[in-house]
Amino acid sequence: MGEAITLTDILQSLGLTVLFVGLIGYERQKRHKIAGLTTHLMVALAAAGITLLQEVLVFDAIQFARENPEIANTITFERQRIVAQVISGVGFLGTGAILKTQGSITGLTTASTLWASAIIGIIFGYGQIVLGISVSVLMLFVLTIIKAYIRNHQGQEYDHEL
Repeated sequence: MGEAITLTDILQSLGLTVLFVGLIGYERQKRHKIAGLTTHLMVALAAAGITLLQEVLVFDAIQFARENPEIANTITFERQRIVAQVISGVGFLGTGAILKTQGSITGLTTASTLWASAIIGIIFGYGQIVLGISVSVLMLFVLTIIKAYIRNHQGQEYDHEL
């Protein structure tokens, strides 16, 4: 975003996160998966929220450096630290969706959609609207069109999570 975050920026980021991750979560819920609409939205909104907060903190640090030029060269701006922790933390959360029973593994797609939903929240949190929409639409394409194609051409034994 590069400048002070406005209420419009916040509402736009969170609104787009709800819209696009909501579609992904709805697809998971419709298929009766362990993590559905609410879980996907909670993960993505939290990721978007912490990304927005991180941007506010960076902006505040830049303003502080401008107001205090004598110490400006001692201030470090690290926009990626909080986001990096979200990415690894959600990966841990997704592990809980993966189950191994009777020699088969299920939940991989749901785990990956949780992780990707957090990424989408981060992308929208950074204000990267075109990238967020693009990733979301491609994820929905994979979850619906590609999976339907695979299901129709390889049978149910391909992926138990379909």
